[in-house]
Amino acid sequence: KMSSMDLEKLKMTGAGRAIAVLTSGGDAQGMNAAVRAVTRMGIYVGAKVYLIYEGYQGLVDGGDNIKLAHWHSVTNIIQQGGTVIGSARCKAFTTREGRLAAAFNLVKKGITNLCVCGGDGSLTGANLFRTEWSSLLEELVQKGRITDTMAKQHNHLNIVGLVGSIDNDFCGTDMTIGADSALHRIMEIIDAIMTTAQRSDAVCCKCLLACFTINVVSSYSHQRTFVLEVMGRHCGYLALVSALASGADWLFIPEAPPQEGWEDRMCARLEGSRIKGSRLNIIIVAEGAVDIHGKPIPSTYVKDLVVKRLGYDTRVTVLGHVQRGGTPSAFDRILSSKLGVEAVIALMEASPTTPACAIGLSGNHPVRLPLMECVEMTKLVQTAMNEKRFDEAIKLRGGSFENNWNIYKLLAIQKPSQSKSNFSLAILNVGAPAAGMNAAARSAVRLALAHGHKVYAVQDGFQGLAKGEMEWHSVAGWTGQGGSLLGTKRTLPNKHMEKIVETIAKFNISALLVIGGFEGYEGVLQLFEARSRYDELCIPMCVIPATISNNVPGTDFSLGADTAVNAAMEGCDKIKQSATGTKRRVFVVETMGGFCGYLATCTGIAVGADAAYIFEDPFNIHDLKTNVDHLTEKMKKDIQRGLVLRNEKCHENYTTDFIHKLYSSEGKGVFDCRVNVLGHLQQGGAPSPFDRNFGTKLGVRAVQWISERLTENFRQDRVFANSPETACVLGLNRKVIAFSPVTDLKAETDFEHRMPKVQWWFKLRPMLKMLAKYQTSFCEYVPGEIEHVTRRSISIDSGF
Repeated sequence: KMSSMDLEKLKMTGAGRAIAVLTSGGDAQGMNAAVRAVTRMGIYVGAKVYLIYEGYQGLVDGGDNIKLAHWHSVTNIIQQGGTVIGSARCKAFTTREGRLAAAFNLVKKGITNLCVCGGDGSLTGANLFRTEWSSLLEELVQKGRITDTMAKQHNHLNIVGLVGSIDNDFCGTDMTIGADSALHRIMEIIDAIMTTAQRSDAVCCKCLLACFTINVVSSYSHQRTFVLEVMGRHCGYLALVSALASGADWLFIPEAPPQEGWEDRMCARLEGSRIKGSRLNIIIVAEGAVDIHGKPIPSTYVKDLVVKRLGYDTRVTVLGHVQRGGTPSAFDRILSSKLGVEAVIALMEASPTTPACAIGLSGNHPVRLPLMECVEMTKLVQTAMNEKRFDEAIKLRGGSFENNWNIYKLLAIQKPSQSKSNFSLAILNVGAPAAGMNAAARSAVRLALAHGHKVYAVQDGFQGLAKGEMEWHSVAGWTGQGGSLLGTKRTLPNKHMEKIVETIAKFNISALLVIGGFEGYEGVLQLFEARSRYDELCIPMCVIPATISNNVPGTDFSLGADTAVNAAMEGCDKIKQSATGTKRRVFVVETMGGFCGYLATCTGIAVGADAAYIFEDPFNIHDLKTNVDHLTEKMKKDIQRGLVLRNEKCHENYTTDFIHKLYSSEGKGVFDCRVNVLGHLQQGGAPSPFDRNFGTKLGVRAVQWISERLTENFRQDRVFANSPETACVLGLNRKVIAFSPVTDLKAETDFEHRMPKVQWWFKLRPMLKMLAKYQTSFCEYVPGEIEHVTRRSISIDSGF
């Protein structure tokens, strides 16, 4: 592992060295962000960087396909889909002659460091190229194409891989480049399809009796079943996560073929759903789906089956290459940037004894994975599936895949319990609305009902009263809804403690599930501290963090933050585009987040901002002047636009208006300046796939935990839970889903500024500055460690 001192010397390590980057195989959204990060980080460390066009084909052909890159070569590509340097499936590189030509082209340019962004086939080819390198150079010397001196100067080839694949089928990394964007495309289509089955007259229940029959017939004229076929080759990740995020009625994936008689069971489930009032059935089919005997299950077969057995109006939608298209999601842009920076550091550290590595994601952090370990593990999955060892195949996919599958099965088979427990659960939203709140509420309600609990919806946070009992179909369709359908307020319980205690006693509430932001965490802390005065508060209490600010202690991610970053990113993309073809212009964009700079920092990385001012990273007038000078120099060259982000509370005096006036004055004659306050658009919109999936899983885990605590603390016909471990925040800490007692988190909290004292994302700041061409310290950067795939036992979803 590189030390902080070594990182400070980064700018010297690349002198006299050359790095080449290529994209290969099927294109994936986010590849451009990876190319940008590798190029700029390579230039930052002093190396020459070459772009290889058309993948391995360009490497074999050489010539103009290998071009020296400059800082501005990768300007304004981060938001583009596909890959600007092209990709191709190259047969020539699979031959010895093709690799010989590729070696000659690299030696001719002085390149001994190669970064390959592609799938397992592309990375396997890169490793073969590396192992043959010495023999290839010997052959080139024998043929007189290079000299002995040239062979000695280039005697070792360093390889690093970035996994670019929408299928997320590469073992060792939690996510591959492009998978999140593909999920965005799938969910956009599912959301659009859902509207076609909504009631044609939403107010029919309020109509006069004379109109009622007509309206019922009209509203039921568009009851449909949709069979969606998604990509993924032999991996069911896209199908699985989109089924979980959309609440699909049935799912076919290659890793879990349906057992004999699945046709009867599927039709029975669809029929039962319609009887209970559902207007839409969604069946998701992975393109590689097979039955238990290995026979393919085409989407057309499923459609014909439903039509024949049930007579439902059924349509097939094959999503195809739509899933590869569109702009990359914020997650993919940030992921690709992190992995690209880490790839260059890994190449600078590499030695002849260092094995080829792939840069992957473990939790929130990049890690270095032995390349061939990953490839072999990926092959083992296919072998297990071929040999019908499907349970093993699911385990080999990794803990994240396995837990997604288990939770999908859990929610798919659950029904309201016929036997009732003695417990009742109240669910409330607290704080500002955040995308994902409804997904968490839906899964929590359904699992609680399946456990036999009575579930109450509380309207308008701690201030509200019990609205009424929730039923199974009360939460139908909630997963894809933004905002808060329960209603939410910021009021803390201290002002209404007597009323809250009275309500808990009146409805005999046994546990509280609070879905909300910092107010939710602080509110549960106040309730816990009031337990000594009120026995009614000695009940299990769980907080699911949900806020766009991502400022709740005890978790790395809050529900709604991913959706908010995507909303801010899309706004900034449009703002940048508005400057195309106009005179030189700088935009100052204000983001929300309170004192927490998460939104500004992550949006800044995702859109390639020139600066992002936040409260946690203090700045003064000298820093502002430096930024203006930097933009002035930038504008004198080819680039004619700049983007500066400012968190809404980053500085008491340096307001958005002040920064706008300063930039306008200092940049006069070079550029003009405009202000955009993004405001509440960051809270709105449909939840991102991540927030739907994350919310669904947190809702399930919260109810499991609450049920366990209720059973443990039930005695003498009542629940009495007064230990610190019975009032917790449920969150994701790097790779582990964990319950943190609110009393333990109190010491980690800055209550004045409403955020944790230490925040993991702050270590992304050097990367943001470096990619914007600022000379910055890398002391805060944490380089990736080598992580062996075969020894990885903990995944991002551990704890489910």
